[in-house]
Amino acid sequence: MPLISYKDARPWAKAIREAVLLKRMPPWFADPRYGKFSNDHSLSEEQIKTVAAWADAGAPEGDPQSAPKPQAFTDGWTIPTPDKVLEMSGEFDVPASGKIDYQYIIVPTGFTEDKWVQMVEVRPSNRAVVHHSVIFLREPGSKWLSHAQPGVPVSGGPADTGGAGNEILSIYTPGMVPDVWEPGTAKQVKAGTDLVIQMHYTANGKAGKDKTKVGVIFAKQPPTKRVLTLLPANTGFRIPPGDPNYRVDTRVRIPNPTEIISFFPHMHLRGKAFEYRVTYPTGETQTLLRVDPYKFDWQLSYQVEKPVVLPAGTVFECSAWFDNSPNNPNNPDPAKEVRWGEQSWEEMMIGFVDVAIDATWTRRDFFTPKPAGAGN
Repeated sequence: MPLISYKDARPWAKAIREAVLLKRMPPWFADPRYGKFSNDHSLSEEQIKTVAAWADAGAPEGDPQSAPKPQAFTDGWTIPTPDKVLEMSGEFDVPASGKIDYQYIIVPTGFTEDKWVQMVEVRPSNRAVVHHSVIFLREPGSKWLSHAQPGVPVSGGPADTGGAGNEILSIYTPGMVPDVWEPGTAKQVKAGTDLVIQMHYTANGKAGKDKTKVGVIFAKQPPTKRVLTLLPANTGFRIPPGDPNYRVDTRVRIPNPTEIISFFPHMHLRGKAFEYRVTYPTGETQTLLRVDPYKFDWQLSYQVEKPVVLPAGTVFECSAWFDNSPNNPNNPDPAKEVRWGEQSWEEMMIGFVDVAIDATWTRRDFFTPKPAGAGN
């Protein structure tokens, strides 16, 4: 339902009260014991009491003259007017039923010089049929999907899911907000790069069409830090039938000093909880984020209030818990063993994390261990 005006909200006062008291709204699932996040939009206890008291009092309107001005959006964008909009050249027809393979659409950027992107927003035209979208950056010379023609959707296989090692510009999922990086921090798009838009469409009983677009705003000055998106994942798990709390882990050793700036855990319908931890070279351990419960319908990113500095040699760990029992109301089939797969009735375990490195480094530079004392 819309909640733009008092007239919109008034009929839902009791439902609003319940959702706020139970902390279902606004959606925020980070355990407050671990980390602080700049995009934490959960309500304080005082705010919750205020909303409940308003509903209990009959949801009075108050003085319309003192109401704030309605929020204005520019052509539907959450970010300011984009410097460049890149979009699918045609609509994709989504059937009413059946399995839909991941679709990959090549969109040339046309950039004749390297660009630094400060903000990016992915906007499907039909969110009802879009499970997710990942925007990959295919640099000149890459052979990935070389058979695909620009603008013509092609189906991808399991080897394409992670982007064949190409950098990610942005990700769209339900509840995701646009990427906005601090001044001096940005993602690089090399001249001649193509966007590869990975679309996961899900049939919902009604045929539809979608034409996703990507808006970007360029950095106003050369950055000092470059953002990379890392994809720690475990693809070899087998979740037993009926298991209510199956754990899957993955870990990676950080080869060079870096800073974590955000997290984005990803699972499917059996996802229950997700945790990020580190073990520093000193042996000290720290839990950075615990998402509990994990909600498939609200897949959020968690942007740290202050960058988490990781020395070279830090072990970065992710753990995911899955509920494959009949008690999970979203479980497609609790009698089935579940493995990695692209579709929602299968499962994934990916601990996306954005890190900031020296702006002069390439992705390969970051993954090549430097001699001790070499610095950033």
